[in-house]
Amino acid sequence: MGIIAFIVFGLVAGLIARAVMPGRQSMGLVMTMVLGVIGSFVGGFLVALVTNTRVLDFNATGLIGSVVGALAVLFIAGSMSNRRAIA
Repeated sequence: MGIIAFIVFGLVAGLIARAVMPGRQSMGLVMTMVLGVIGSFVGGFLVALVTNTRVLDFNATGLIGSVVGALAVLFIAGSMSNRRAIA
């Protein structure tokens, strides 16, 4: 898969993950793209563990895995940024 296609695919996965996740995520288009690309790697790795595909293959399970991975990354990033010091 070409790098441009991977970036566009990451942007779509990031946009879907932000639309599905409840609450307000204050991030721009570039951070959404980065979220989607990282989620694509995480989701692609998880899908590759279950199915007989490679991490960087382009298929329907890869899109679902990318969105799930982006949701997981978004949840972890949101929980890390919402921590407050207990004093």
